[in-house]
Amino acid sequence: MTTSLHHPIATREALVAELQGEIRALARERNAVILAHNYERAEVQEVADFVGDSLGLSREAARTEASVIVFCGVHFMAETAAILSPQKTVLLPDMAAGCSLAASIDADQLRAWKAEHQGAVVVAYVNTTAEVKAESDYCCTSGNAVEVVNAIPLDREILFLPDMFLGAHVRRVTQRENIHVWMGECHVHAGIDPEHITLQRALHPGAEFLVHPECGCSTSVLEMMSAGDLDPEGVQILSTEGMIKRPALSEASEFIVATEVGILHRLRRENPSKRFFAANDRAVCAYMKVTTLPKVLRSLQRLEHPITVRPDLADRARLAIERMVAIGGHAPLSPVPQSTVDPGE
Repeated sequence: MTTSLHHPIATREALVAELQGEIRALARERNAVILAHNYERAEVQEVADFVGDSLGLSREAARTEASVIVFCGVHFMAETAAILSPQKTVLLPDMAAGCSLAASIDADQLRAWKAEHQGAVVVAYVNTTAEVKAESDYCCTSGNAVEVVNAIPLDREILFLPDMFLGAHVRRVTQRENIHVWMGECHVHAGIDPEHITLQRALHPGAEFLVHPECGCSTSVLEMMSAGDLDPEGVQILSTEGMIKRPALSEASEFIVATEVGILHRLRRENPSKRFFAANDRAVCAYMKVTTLPKVLRSLQRLEHPITVRPDLADRARLAIERMVAIGGHAPLSPVPQSTVDPGE
């Protein structure tokens, strides 16, 4: 039975396709590149020139020859693009696209923390504002946080911010006791707890478990592995980009994914023969989802919501960001030796 164009599903699909066509045409006219984070809506990911994590998108922003960057992500990501590409116009389709983790520390709080630990090296997760990056020595992603910390002399005290779960994981993997961790969290990842994991593993006993280190369950998962209560062969602690790459390297046919549910679209599209289940299907970032196709189109039409960073601030933040981009992320986050190469956030 064919579906009538008057059917709501067909009408929505037609509207989405029409909007995507308009966006692509206008992007060509504006010499614009569209970047979308892995957590964005499926239809936004589909219209983007590049989809990835913060590190990958930062690299694309730095090397693109386009004169306009439409950043379908959240505010700190657009700021990072503006810092790396000050000569380009960086647009954020919706200024409401914030980040609860980035909001957990500001520059004044960081300066006060630094005053308590004179001479400490500041390692800031990329999920921070430009002002915080400017007060930091290094930026990192979850994919290269361990490498960044290992690059710092063992006798140097480290202030790691703002995610407490990632910080605890890095401290555990590096076995460094001189790391002080800021008590911030991503509300979405913090909401994925051990109960969700227990349920999903009972429902899908043969599935490989992919967990982001920002998750509230990550600490308990690692403790369960250490105690022998959880088989480490079926667990991977990975950044979002590491999760994207993992299914092609694994013989598993099913995966439980503990991060924001937007990543499932790309996982399923790139691995059509495999099945993916959300650890918690309510793990939705409302900030990521405010970006819609009409807003992307309007942003291109009006060059709406340009993101700029004060030059002196950008100069100070750029060094920390460039160190993050240079270090990359070639070591797996998982404490279990694997072949996974995890380059991202």
